[in-house]
Amino acid sequence: MAQLYFYYSAMNAGKSTSLLQSAYNYKERGMNICLFTAALDDRYGTGKIASRIGLESPAELFSSDTDLFAAMQKECAKQKISCLFIDEAQFMSKQQVIQCLQIVDTLKIPVLAYGLRTDFRGQTFEGSHYLLAWADKLSELKTVCHCGRKANFVARLDEQGNPISEGDQVDVGGNEKYVSLCRKHFMQKGSLL
Repeated sequence: MAQLYFYYSAMNAGKSTSLLQSAYNYKERGMNICLFTAALDDRYGTGKIASRIGLESPAELFSSDTDLFAAMQKECAKQKISCLFIDEAQFMSKQQVIQCLQIVDTLKIPVLAYGLRTDFRGQTFEGSHYLLAWADKLSELKTVCHCGRKANFVARLDEQGNPISEGDQVDVGGNEKYVSLCRKHFMQKGSLL
């Protein structure tokens, strides 16, 4: 039975690594899969899912106007698809999460979406908001704060490494721009106010 899965975490918990490992497992068994990643995140190159530990795979790009259901219908006309993987799922729109539900319910293809739960202000992204509400299965991937506690927030840093709480919700970056923190340290930085 196909289901919509949402694997979420703060940054640096291994979401892309986990996605690539799961995708490899399908391919190793001779199954066809589709991989999508957000077009706006090109830190590791365009059309590529890459993990910090060096794993990578080519992927289709999605932007705000991509119809994921139509893309999967087209792919299914060419070959049997066993699973759809989506990296950077927080950047999906509400409509794209609905399209993922259609892929699961109509095309009977499992969808595994991986993304951040919240932004640097502790607010959910649109995609994460609806995935948390509508996914069949939720799974938190864990990482740690500098104090050793579970990190479930992401702080954005300025050029001097100080946390900031103002700015656009989306500002793509890595360790040079973001740090994962536990709630206590996130709140001490004033990010949740």
